[in-house]
Amino acid sequence: MYGKAFAPEYQGELGAELSVNSSYEDVLAAARRARGTADGPREAARAALAEAEAGRRLGRVAEAGAAWRASYRSARAAGDPGGMAWALWSGGTLARQCGRLALARRLLAAAVAFAEPSGDRLAHGYALAGLAETGRIQGDYEAVAELHEELLAQARAHGEARHMVWAMSGIAQMHRNTGGYDKALELFEESARVAEEAEDWRGLAWSLRGVADVRSVLGETEAALRLLSRGEALCRELDLAGALAYNHKMRGNVLYRAGRYEEAAVVYRGALAEFRSMSEPRGTALARLGLVKSGAHLGRPYDEVCAELDDVEREVTRIGLRHARDMVRSFRAELSAGRTAVPAPGATTRRSPAVPARS
Repeated sequence: MYGKAFAPEYQGELGAELSVNSSYEDVLAAARRARGTADGPREAARAALAEAEAGRRLGRVAEAGAAWRASYRSARAAGDPGGMAWALWSGGTLARQCGRLALARRLLAAAVAFAEPSGDRLAHGYALAGLAETGRIQGDYEAVAELHEELLAQARAHGEARHMVWAMSGIAQMHRNTGGYDKALELFEESARVAEEAEDWRGLAWSLRGVADVRSVLGETEAALRLLSRGEALCRELDLAGALAYNHKMRGNVLYRAGRYEEAAVVYRGALAEFRSMSEPRGTALARLGLVKSGAHLGRPYDEVCAELDDVEREVTRIGLRHARDMVRSFRAELSAGRTAVPAPGATTRRSPAVPARS
């Protein structure tokens, strides 16, 4: 069993004022008010943590960076290792969002080290989850699959719906990326169901994106687009800038798989602008990959396509995105093997056999 979703990163008086579904603009305003009236460093640390998380999710990277550091300094001044762990978790999550995965691992490992002796079980669990997610994003599934399962078991045992949704989605993503589509769909749909029942609308938006992805791979294009439209509405309602950009990138993927290359290119281009506006290099690289693949089908010169693929590969390799690197290499190899199979401009309704069918 599990209860309604809650946001443990909103602490002290903010915990009573805000919910997991509070608009991030509202969270930011409340956090800034709380920082201005904080009664001591512990409350200042809690307010700055909420400010950091709202800023991060709104894509305001510089503000989020300043806020998590302020939270850490205040928690240290208060002698609060649990508060220090939460601040480091926020900083590590921001570093991962900015494509600085080595820094993310260092900060999250430090968060684990502070959280464990503090007795703050949630801070410890979130820090471990951050490490697991960083490894999963890098494609190091063997190293983190067991940790995902352990964290899911803990979340179930404590009835923490939000953490259950996170863990199930992560496990589902690993199954999806290794070809286990049936298991991925089962887990994404369960995570969506739990999120909806627990009223975790952010988790629901991410889970719907996962369901849409797998349904699209299985050929259910219109169902996938409807799911993404529902997720987009949730993202807009909650000011989820990052989740909205990834929703749009996934819409591009769905259209691409359906052979609707011109539409896909338009959507990828919009997602690319969104990612760049929030300094999100992982999303930027993935949107660029979708855009160049669409361009190949629309008659972009082969040499230009290959040059762009080389640049994208360098970027995903720099970030440490193994799965994305493999997608680039696979597309390049199949494109090279079937150059004459790429459709001429205007032939946008049929997938080229030179292009991977599932990406």
